[in-house]
Amino acid sequence: MKDKNLPNDYTSLSLEELTKEANIMIEDLERQKDLENSLESYQNLLKLNNIIEKKFQKDVKSISEKTKQNILKITSKKNAKRIK
Repeated sequence: MKDKNLPNDYTSLSLEELTKEANIMIEDLERQKDLENSLESYQNLLKLNNIIEKKFQKDVKSISEKTKQNILKITSKKNAKRIK
């Protein structure tokens, strides 16, 4: 895939959408017989992979923070019940 075929704003895409895009790029690379011509596509795939990795890390951090907040809410409710 060429750069012009890649979305400019990856932040608006979900991990699933980015993964689908990467899978399409991989399939295209696997079909190519001349590896010299696939260098640009491979570089685009590497860029997309880095974007997916950063978005995944951001999502994991967000989920972790939400989980931590939920745990604190639950434990504070239990502690409030024990005090009564």
